[in-house]
Amino acid sequence: LLQQLPEGVCSVYLLCFPPLSQNNAKVAVLGASGGIGQPLSLLLKNSPLVSKLSLYDIAHTPGVAADLSHIETKAAVKGFMGPEQLPECLKGCDVVVIPAGVPRKPGMTRDDLFNTNASIVATLTTACAKHCPEAMICIISNPVNSTIPITSEVFKKQGVYNPKKIFGVTTLDIVRANTFVAELKGLDPAQVTVPVIGGHAGKTIIPLISQCTPKVDFPQDQLVKLTGRIQEAGTEVVQAKAGAGSATLSMAYAGARFVFSLLEAMNGKQGVVECSFVKSEETESPYFSTPLLLGKNGIEKNLGIGKITPFEEKMVAEAMAELKASIKKGEDFAKNFK
Repeated sequence: LLQQLPEGVCSVYLLCFPPLSQNNAKVAVLGASGGIGQPLSLLLKNSPLVSKLSLYDIAHTPGVAADLSHIETKAAVKGFMGPEQLPECLKGCDVVVIPAGVPRKPGMTRDDLFNTNASIVATLTTACAKHCPEAMICIISNPVNSTIPITSEVFKKQGVYNPKKIFGVTTLDIVRANTFVAELKGLDPAQVTVPVIGGHAGKTIIPLISQCTPKVDFPQDQLVKLTGRIQEAGTEVVQAKAGAGSATLSMAYAGARFVFSLLEAMNGKQGVVECSFVKSEETESPYFSTPLLLGKNGIEKNLGIGKITPFEEKMVAEAMAELKASIKKGEDFAKNFK
């Protein structure tokens, strides 16, 4: 197109129509010194989509920020430590990512983290609602099935609730599904897309293998085994780390992938789709993960569940009771949180 323009018009055209990936987003990571927070911050620092990176934690953040600030990319990094510095960290943020909290240990479920992580998420999202109410909020802290309802209730209390801007990051379930399917079929994982719906714990994780791109088929016994592995992949990592933590590197990758998709959509890129655990009317569960079309203001359209097999329908039905209980637990906690 530029070659067809008269001489001297190219610079005017570029001024009027800047490139989509504008390097002007301010992103905050709350829990930046932790096992997920550090590699997530590294990936964000490496992206041309990020111009300012604000790192917050209760300890060690100045060191993490100093370390990252030496990397030869444009994003300016600043570290903030302790509750008194949190407002400044959040000021002017476009996206806030929250991986803060305690990791799982062998024998623990994600729900076992509830008491500790619920308070952390409620405290941090209260600060977000006060100091960057228009920002996109991306929650990684487990149990996501409860921490997203907590976040919603906190924003409601502050009078700034917008369900299109609050996301439970379930991207790791999709990343795992893509990887495991690719391994079994000898495909390039980068070319495989498996939607994963429902929630982000055990049987609430529902991979829709029937909607995989490219189309794949598995015998029923292999399908059952594959589905179980996707649902329990987090436990696989917890056990392999033998008490030294849970999924941190793969979660950081998945979190960064979701943030990059969100930033691209906010910059005007069309057709950006990611699954996420959000306020939903797609099922009887008030929150549910489905593919979402992302846009400048967050969720542009919920693409829903689509056509699924009887096997997948059964999984959706069996997930409902646990999903509703986890959601109610989060809502009840938030209502009593001071």
